[in-house]
Amino acid sequence: MNKAIRKYLIAGNWKMNKTASEAEDLVKDIHQSVGQQTEVGVCICPPFTALETSARLLEGSNIQLGAQNMYPKAEGAYTGEVSPVMLRSLFCTFVILGHSERREYFGETDAFINEKVLASFESSLKPILCVGEKLEEREAEKTLEVVREQLEGGLKDVTSEQAENLVVAYEPVWAIGTGKTATPEMAQEVHAVIRSWLVERFGETVAHKIRILYGGSMKPANAEELLAQPDIDGGLIGGASLQAKSFIELVNLAKQA
Repeated sequence: MNKAIRKYLIAGNWKMNKTASEAEDLVKDIHQSVGQQTEVGVCICPPFTALETSARLLEGSNIQLGAQNMYPKAEGAYTGEVSPVMLRSLFCTFVILGHSERREYFGETDAFINEKVLASFESSLKPILCVGEKLEEREAEKTLEVVREQLEGGLKDVTSEQAENLVVAYEPVWAIGTGKTATPEMAQEVHAVIRSWLVERFGETVAHKIRILYGGSMKPANAEELLAQPDIDGGLIGGASLQAKSFIELVNLAKQA
């Protein structure tokens, strides 16, 4: 099916960087350059403390706001957590779930991530579900097995109707923040497997609407080749999203792809 039915999405994951005042400068610069274009979907995911500032600055622009995580309950005695309802009140559209850092450092399981995915749909948030293998799993040739398992666990009980608002991000863990990148062919191989799993699970029509982002150190130097692959529909950008210049360049490269 034609890739043209999917609009590229460039999503910036700022991780634990930028105070609210630092966010202000970055958001203004991004907004000024790419805030009015509509050819490419653009989303920024600042830390919780900068969401309100960012939401205010993005008003009237075509840039969407995302959060980096959430707890799967609407409210309650969950000290230190943030609910989907709180995110919606700040006009968040997206939420990153199951990032490898959440799995690794905070012990998040597929079952817990699945709770969050279902809760995000219930609150009209679009989940960006992250899947990907560690270096030892790739070396043991378990990449496809690991990715399928994470998809099965994370998307349990999701309906085809809900899946139309799903975004999947493939992030080879060994390529995050290391400067290593999967070759475009390596990335495409996994993206194609994800797409075929989505076809099996949700049917051809829905699966071809779902965007699959590459999340392993995409930057201006390698974006063109990655975006040219048939099943790579954009990027979940880490380091390169912290500088307006490189992030804007990625949006412009997606426009030309």
